[in-house]
Amino acid sequence: MSGIIVVGVDASRTAKKAAESARDLAAALEASLHVVSAFDSDRAEVFGSGSDQLIVSAAGAAEHVARTVAESLLGRGIKVTFSAVRGRPADALIKEAQRMDARIIVVGNRRMQGIGRVLGSVANSVAHNSPCDVYIANTYEAD
Repeated sequence: MSGIIVVGVDASRTAKKAAESARDLAAALEASLHVVSAFDSDRAEVFGSGSDQLIVSAAGAAEHVARTVAESLLGRGIKVTFSAVRGRPADALIKEAQRMDARIIVVGNRRMQGIGRVLGSVANSVAHNSPCDVYIANTYEAD
């Protein structure tokens, strides 16, 4: 098949499980994998004073998450890239999939039961608005 598979992640165990499913799917389809983490604003916080300052931004934190997950997925002969994208998670995944002309978006099924199903979930939003196929990975065992 080839092409690009996009997977959305945050720092949760369920996102890691979805990313592992995406890696396995990419390997089976001989596709590359692009790991995406969303952030909501450009806010940054400064810790310390003088020359001993540390600046932590939402974008930087999201990029760190995406990079860490991407590095953990290396191997199996697939190319793995990552990015941090501003926006709500579902919107960020859809935007990145469009930008990369992705073949598949992989998301976990977290919050697809109970009240989360009524209020909405990333998987539900992506499934209804995706420009490509969507694979919803079973991540319940990761909770």
